[in-house]
Amino acid sequence: MPQLTVRNVDEQVYQRLKDRARINRRSLEAEVRAILDQAALPDRTEVVRRAAAMRARLVGRYHGDATAEIRKDRDR
Repeated sequence: MPQLTVRNVDEQVYQRLKDRARINRRSLEAEVRAILDQAALPDRTEVVRRAAAMRARLVGRYHGDATAEIRKDRDR
């Protein structure tokens, strides 16, 4: 797994991170990972763009009710 080193962190920032980790009952490292995970989530614009691209790829495909089709076929 990749590692990340951050140098020259302001002492106040470091202390706030430690306090936050203690409040959340995590290690400082786990707290920083949680913050980075949240910060690295795609923004709403990116999610909308990906959804539009997926919808475009599905144009023309069957979107019926598979359950109804199975029941119909079974009743023949």
